[in-house]
Amino acid sequence: MPREATEPQAPEAGQPALGVSGDGGDGAFGGDGADRGDATVGENAAGEAGTDAALPLPADRFVTGVVSIDRRQCTGFGASSMPGIVEGPPVGGGADRGSTDVVSLGSGGSIVVSFSNAIVDGPGVDFIVFENPFWIGGNSSNIYAEPGEVSVSDDGVTWFTFPCTPTPDTQSTYGTGVAPPYGQCAGWHVVYSTPTNGISPLDPRVAGGDAFDLADLGVTRAQYVRIVDKTNEACPEGGAGPDTNGFDLDAVSIVNAANP
Repeated sequence: MPREATEPQAPEAGQPALGVSGDGGDGAFGGDGADRGDATVGENAAGEAGTDAALPLPADRFVTGVVSIDRRQCTGFGASSMPGIVEGPPVGGGADRGSTDVVSLGSGGSIVVSFSNAIVDGPGVDFIVFENPFWIGGNSSNIYAEPGEVSVSDDGVTWFTFPCTPTPDTQSTYGTGVAPPYGQCAGWHVVYSTPTNGISPLDPRVAGGDAFDLADLGVTRAQYVRIVDKTNEACPEGGAGPDTNGFDLDAVSIVNAANP
């Protein structure tokens, strides 16, 4: 995330460190969703956001475990709050600022998350990935995006990948090194849903984020989602570098679940 825009701040003192490995390391976590528990958002019986009384959203409609994470250089933001920071619903920043409820992967980094429920192929969108892009200067055609390649698996061994081929942009003044078109990458649609604004993270019509349909891959069920950073974002060779490079994962929600 660029210095001239709103960017993540360091975690507050007293947050527990949970042993995230960095700079090419590989960590595993046994998250079970307990960090956030059941989220409540404003959603009525028709699934429309912010109109009637809030309904609880079960934790199993979101990430409930982090299988592995491979963070690269110039990262560290969000590490002390893992795995809880990627569990539960998104905390979107809207169009004008990026959320700070994220973990940064770094250029080429990756993360594999799991669900106690499962994503199934149903009508339309099956799951949504939430990152923290924003419109630069409020311009919807000028998006600060850190794209990531999304893959799914039902057994954690065989993976199916949505095409994500951003264009290299060596002249970028914002450091990501890539430009649109992003295809089926995650990380380029702003996030509107947050637990406090009544916008359902399970409704792709209003939630924001990047929506995916298993039918596009000929897949019927998935228990795991993998995200690989595609930013090609430079890290300074010397001196103090940023800790927010690369794809910043906020949350993943299941729209069509095996156990609704």
